Amino acid sequence: MSPASKQGPGRATRKGRSSGRTTGRGTATSGRYTPPIPRSKKVSPKWMGPLILGLLVLGTLMIVLNYFDVLPASPTNWYLLGGIVMIACGFVVATQYH
Repeated sequence: MSPASKQGPGRATRKGRSSGRTTGRGTATSGRYTPPIPRSKKVSPKWMGPLILGLLVLGTLMIVLNYFDVLPASPTNWYLLGGIVMIACGFVVATQYH
């Protein structure tokens, strides 16, 4: 195969033909070393799982019971706010769970 047939119009190489390395040998990495987090730091306490579930369930239960007019002095917005805060706290605790 002649060298002229390897090139397409305008000296572009044809598909399927590699002209060599297209990236540099070195990669762009940071010079700083970050050590891995020790396994002992990644373990959550045993009470964290029940706390997450408890906050989510109690917050939902408070909102539902407010709508069914079961709670004292309900329906009121303070029970709704309390339920939403409990659910939000459950999500915040869940983000810290390992």
